[in-house]
Amino acid sequence: MIQIRQKKDLSLRRCCALLLCAVTSWVCAASPAAEDVTTHLAEKFKPIPVLSIYRPVKEHGSADDALASGRVVSSQFPMAARAKKPWRIAYLFPHIKDPYWIGCSFGIISEAKRLGIAVDIFPADGYNDLIGQLRKTDEATAAKYDAIVISPISLTANNSSIARVRAMGIPVFELANDSTSDDLTIKVTTSLKSMGIDATQWVIADAKKRGLNAVNIALLPGPKDAGWVKGEVEGALSAAKSASIKVNIVDIKYGDSDRIEQSQLAQQLVAQYGKKLDYLIGCTGCAPAATLPIAEAGLKGKIRVVAFDLTREVAMLIQHKEIVAAADTKAVSQARVVTDAAVNFLEGRSRELPHTILVRLGLVDQNNIGSYGFDTSIAPYGYSPILSYRPDGAN
Repeated sequence: MIQIRQKKDLSLRRCCALLLCAVTSWVCAASPAAEDVTTHLAEKFKPIPVLSIYRPVKEHGSADDALASGRVVSSQFPMAARAKKPWRIAYLFPHIKDPYWIGCSFGIISEAKRLGIAVDIFPADGYNDLIGQLRKTDEATAAKYDAIVISPISLTANNSSIARVRAMGIPVFELANDSTSDDLTIKVTTSLKSMGIDATQWVIADAKKRGLNAVNIALLPGPKDAGWVKGEVEGALSAAKSASIKVNIVDIKYGDSDRIEQSQLAQQLVAQYGKKLDYLIGCTGCAPAATLPIAEAGLKGKIRVVAFDLTREVAMLIQHKEIVAAADTKAVSQARVVTDAAVNFLEGRSRELPHTILVRLGLVDQNNIGSYGFDTSIAPYGYSPILSYRPDGAN
């Protein structure tokens, strides 16, 4: 039994390595050799479609709670004017192990260059490293940054840390991952519940095109305590409940977005449900990890994989029909908006502050992948994550 398990684990590791090599080859083939993509950063971006939500909102609530309870204004978020001083902003990521956070890095660094501000990105080691993120929050507070932007590992466990930062007089902004903290200056995210709804509704529409009257869906949403995972699952369950055909969510397996762990979870789903499973919906690290276990089981085409969100890897897999569709929370746009919102606040330009800014979602499938505006969502070809930037003359 031990030998069999070891062989399976080695097989998964080989599969993951092959997938990563394929992605790397695809990116490198599309990128001019030795090109520094940071020299081609746009001087401006188009206004970003958003929903701005104003108080009063539900206390200790999620972004979707704010959407349901606050005053909602649909608008276009314009780029901020260049800063008058080189403000120092710290960003706290859960990790930088997957393309989603690399896209956020690109959005932050590109805006820092355009705005003339100093930024540092401090990633934790993953969604199992809450203590590490809390420690880095304390370190950023002690370093007296002008503002801190946090992508919380937990929906609730970061709240006391955020409160301590605010008590020190440092404004705290939220990026992407949701939190129930009432001490945030502004949340910048998307409707995470809508992300789950959109992905599941795509599945339902696709199932009807295939002539299916009922479907079995498994979810690999990511780490259980993360706010975005809660939204994904709530949205998927909501869409399933209101569907015009019978939708069975047969299983939900939670875990860190680590490739090996997600491959193992996908393998468990395939072993347990096999041909009974019609669709698997997974997070940006989860959906790609599921493709190889499905193929190894001879179920490619039978089990269709959909992603809750978009990265360059997911886009490549849609192009090659390994993944059929993805919702898009527009990571680059979120990073730009939160950076501009922080600078506007620090410069005293803001009048009435929204409680939450939701960047509007997109959706990618075979029908629009050739024309989709990826520059609002993912880092360009050849971009390697940059964690720090200083304008000329800044300390």
